[in-house]
Amino acid sequence: MWIMAPTDTYKQKWKPAISKKVVSTYFGTQAPNMLVWTFPVLFVAAMGSFYLHLGKKNSNQNDSQSDGRIRWPALWRRPVLVKGPLGIVSGLELAMFVMFIALLAWTLGTYLHRLPTLTAKVAAADGVQVWQLKLAKSALWIGLTGNVCLAFLFYPVARGSSVLPVLGLTSEGSIKYHIWLGHLTMVLFTAHGVCFIVFWAATGQISEMLKWSYSDISNVAGEISLLGGLALWAATFPRIRRNFFELFFYTHHLYIIFVFFFLLHVGIGYAFVMLPGFYLFVIDRYLRFLQSRTSVRLLSARVLPCNVVELNFAKSHGLTYNPTSIVFVNVPNISKLQWHPFTVSSNSNLEADKLSVIIKCEGSWTTKLDRMLSSSIERLDVAIEGPYGPASNHFLRHDTIVMVSGGSGITPFISVIRELIFRSKLSECKTPDIILISIFKSSLDLTMLDLLLPMTGSPSELSNLKLRIEAYVTKEKEPATDNSKRVRSVWFKPLPTDKPMAAILGPNSWLWLGAIISSSFIMFLILIGIITRFYIYPKDHNKNKFSTSKRAVLNILAIFVSIAATASAAVFWNKRRYAREAMQVQNMEGQTPEGSPNTMAYNGDRELESLPNQSLAEATKIHYGGRPDLKRLIFECKGESIGVLASGPTKLRHDVAAICSSGLADNLHFESISFSW
Repeated sequence: MWIMAPTDTYKQKWKPAISKKVVSTYFGTQAPNMLVWTFPVLFVAAMGSFYLHLGKKNSNQNDSQSDGRIRWPALWRRPVLVKGPLGIVSGLELAMFVMFIALLAWTLGTYLHRLPTLTAKVAAADGVQVWQLKLAKSALWIGLTGNVCLAFLFYPVARGSSVLPVLGLTSEGSIKYHIWLGHLTMVLFTAHGVCFIVFWAATGQISEMLKWSYSDISNVAGEISLLGGLALWAATFPRIRRNFFELFFYTHHLYIIFVFFFLLHVGIGYAFVMLPGFYLFVIDRYLRFLQSRTSVRLLSARVLPCNVVELNFAKSHGLTYNPTSIVFVNVPNISKLQWHPFTVSSNSNLEADKLSVIIKCEGSWTTKLDRMLSSSIERLDVAIEGPYGPASNHFLRHDTIVMVSGGSGITPFISVIRELIFRSKLSECKTPDIILISIFKSSLDLTMLDLLLPMTGSPSELSNLKLRIEAYVTKEKEPATDNSKRVRSVWFKPLPTDKPMAAILGPNSWLWLGAIISSSFIMFLILIGIITRFYIYPKDHNKNKFSTSKRAVLNILAIFVSIAATASAAVFWNKRRYAREAMQVQNMEGQTPEGSPNTMAYNGDRELESLPNQSLAEATKIHYGGRPDLKRLIFECKGESIGVLASGPTKLRHDVAAICSSGLADNLHFESISFSW
C-alpha cells in the first residue's frame, strides 16, 4: 500500500472503489483511511501480542521451543558498517534502511513525475507563474513524503509494544531507528514549510501564513507543529543530548505540540495514515503512567567506592524478565519529572523476590542520589517503569560467550552471568563458557566485580560455571595501596504503602496487551460511529464541510477515552487479582540484617585473594597499565558458535564490531548493547 499510495492507480481507482464501499453515515469520509492504514497495523499488533503470549508459554515449558520471535540468519545480523553517522549497522539493518530510502525516493519521485503536466495554462488558471505552481506542488509532495517517515516514527519508542519483539527487536536497541526516522521527518517537513513560505512570499500571499481554514488545511496549525518539532529536533543532536541531557529530556515533550497541531493541520481523515504507530505509543505511555503512580518498595543498596550504587527493590514472583533488561527510575525528591534508564542486574529466576539496578553516579541527578544515600536516610521514595528487555535468552544458543565491557558497561553482563549461575544449577541445562573482558580506569572500579553476585549470594555459586575474567586497569601501573574503601551496604525501612514491583498487566501481560489494543479500537469505532452519525453527519452529509479542527479533536478525545477506559480496567483487574501476592512478599521480608552481608574487598595483588571464597578470585586475572588485545582474546575462543557482546563507550563497541565483521572468523556473532535511551 505504501508503494501504491503515490500512484494515480491508487488515487483514481483503488481509493474511490474502497470509498464507495465503506463511506457511511457512521464513519464518514475518513473510513477508507481507517480501513486501509489503521486497522491492519492494530490487527497485527493485537495478534502479535497473542502470539508472544503463546511463545512465552511454550518457552517457559521448554527453553528449546520458539519464544515467538523472528530469528534472522546469523549472516544478516553481522555488522557491515561500524564507523559512520549510522553507528554499528548489521546487514539486515542496512538492507532495511536502503529499502526505506528507496521507498521515500519512489514516493517523492512518483509525485515529482507529474511536474511536466503543470503547464503555463494550468498555472494561469491559478493566477501564478509555472515555477511558482511547481514550487507549491513540490512543497505539498515533500510533505506527503515526510508523512511516510512520521508513520513509522513512534513504533521504536513504544517500549512495551508487541510489534518490536515479534520482529526480534528490543525497544532499547530500536532507539537508533527512531533517531534516523526523526531526522528524516524533520528534514522533509522543514523543506515542506520553507517551500510554502517562499511560494507565499513570491505570490504576494504571505497572509496565508495566518490562515486557519474551517474545513480545509490549517496553515497556522502546521506552522505551530513545525516550530514545536524544530525546537525538539535542535535538542536531539549528540553534543547537546550528552552535555545538556535535561534540556533534551524536557524539550522532547514538545512531541505533544508537534503531533496535536499536525492532526489539526492535515485533518483526522488523512492523519489515520500515521495514526497506528502513535495509537500504540499512547497505549504504552498510558500503561507506563499507571505503573509509575505506585511507590516501589526499596529494601537496600550497595554503595561501591567507585561511585557506583546498586539499588535492591522488592518484587512479586510473577514479574519475570530476561537479562540485559532496563528500567526507568524516578526519585521525586530529586525531580518529579525526570526518568532515567538503568540496567537491571538481578535475575528473576535466581532472585524471585528482588529486582536490582546499577547506577553510575556521574551526572547531576545521579550525584544527588549518591548524596542522599550517604546521608543515612531511612527511606527513599522511588517509582519505576518497566522492566523492558529482550523477549528471550538468545545468548544461551552459543558455545562460548565473550563479553567485552568498558567502565560501567559491565552492568548488562551482570544479569547475564546471574542467569547462567541459575542455569548451572539445573542438571539438564548446559551452560556456555564465559569470558568477561572488563576495562576499568582505576583499581577502585574493580569493586564493580563484586556485583556479579547477588547481595545475599555466595561466591561458591560460581563454582559450576566455566567463567574466566580478564580485568584491565588502564590508568594505573600497579595495584593501589589504599584498601580503606570497601563496599558499603545500606538498609531501608519502607512504608507499608510501598508496594513490591509487579508487571502492570500481571504475568499474562502479552495477552492483556492484545486485549487492550483490540477492545480499545472497537470502543473507539463505537464512539466515533455514534458521534459521526448523530452529530457530524446531520451537519455535514459527508461533504467535508464540517470543521476540520473540531472533527480532529473529537476523534482524539474518542481515542484517549477508549484507551484510558480499557487499559484502566485491565490494570485494575490485575491489581485486585495479584494484591494478595504483593502482601505475601511484604510479609516474607525479614528483619534488616546487621552489617553488610557481602562486603568484598580487593587487595593490591593481581589476584583477588581477600574474598570469602576463592571461586571468583580463581577466575579473575587483573592486568595493570595497558589495554587488552581484543583481537587475540576473541580469536582464541573455541566453539562452533561464539557470541560476542560489547557494552560501554562507542569506540570500544566499534572496535569489537570491526573485529567480528572482519571476515577472519565465521563463528562470531556480534551484539552491541548501547545506552541509547
